[in-house]
Amino acid sequence: MTDTPTTPTTPSIPTDFDDLLAANAEFARTFDLAGFDGVAHAGIAIVTCMDSRIAPLAMLGLHPGDAKIFRNPGGRVTPQALEALVLGVHLLGVRRILVVPHTRCAMASNTEEELHERVSASAGVDASWHDFNVVPDQRAALEHDVHVVRSHPLIGERALVGGVMYDVDSGLISRLV
Repeated sequence: MTDTPTTPTTPSIPTDFDDLLAANAEFARTFDLAGFDGVAHAGIAIVTCMDSRIAPLAMLGLHPGDAKIFRNPGGRVTPQALEALVLGVHLLGVRRILVVPHTRCAMASNTEEELHERVSASAGVDASWHDFNVVPDQRAALEHDVHVVRSHPLIGERALVGGVMYDVDSGLISRLV
């Protein structure tokens, strides 16, 4: 008996994504961002929340190609964010870093226990083992995160670092750190 070679198959994209594929086809018809070099042309890196009410480039008057953007729940400076910031500073033209949490953030308006309960109820399985890293005091967290970036040995004096709070109801930012 001989083994018959198999050919890997390409997984098909579910039809649930047809609207997004159609939107992408329309986007590509007028696509004008080809040729960008990946450098942050305005020298900016932004760490902000994954909240869909935040338009990081637009809120700061920036355009595609101007900034490096790192998003996560709560807009925290995590080890992954630091990794991105170090690469941005050393390889991608970042000279200024802005940390931007926002008002009415789920990570700041729920306790860890509340998120465990809500996710467990949604998932139908216990989620109490998962850390969601809620933010009980956004200002203290922002001050901490800015300090972490400023004191990082691979960032330090190489970039200006600031922290602001974005108001999801007015679109305004206010400088905090």
